[in-house]
Amino acid sequence: MALRHGFKAEARRLAAEVREELGIRTFQPLDPYALARLYGVEVFTLDEPWLPARAAAHFTGPAAESFSGALIRIGTGCVIVENHAHERNRRRSTVAHEMAHVILEHEFGVLVTNGRACRSGIGTAHACVEQEAAELSGELLLPSDAARTAAFRGWTDASVARYFRISERMARWRMNVTGARRIALRSRERGPQPVAARA
Repeated sequence: MALRHGFKAEARRLAAEVREELGIRTFQPLDPYALARLYGVEVFTLDEPWLPARAAAHFTGPAAESFSGALIRIGTGCVIVENHAHERNRRRSTVAHEMAHVILEHEFGVLVTNGRACRSGIGTAHACVEQEAAELSGELLLPSDAARTAAFRGWTDASVARYFRISERMARWRMNVTGARRIALRSRERGPQPVAARA
């Protein structure tokens, strides 16, 4: 299912506004935990004493891949529970994804993610809602303009991932979906453009 018309531009605008609120430039890593604090969303891990110990052991052990995090509505607010057994950059992506749902004001009761898509505690989340959250979280973590800058610098996916503190999988997806390397390649193929003569 394709994103609704104009959403990518909306995501770029929203991400730029959020980065401005956080005081970070386009070509700087974003801290999803600082973003959560900005919106008053607490982030907990599965080792919190108030969570069922057996469930926590299950989701940090044999079923670790089936649970990345959850966005839980509490009164008029919400909290995020993340899987602390996961690698740090995956956790950052999880928090950014759940925060994208918050920023976009998506309706939810409980959203649980396995690192690819969220599932709702009251039914399967709509594919378009998940695509919107994925697009916005990607734009927050690696903005389109930053991806193009990285491409012009000749950065590998590994270099992009290291600098922006995201997984290589996320870096590869953003570098591909933004067309950053295609743009850089076309620019190099055209070579230096002549300066227009002044009238």
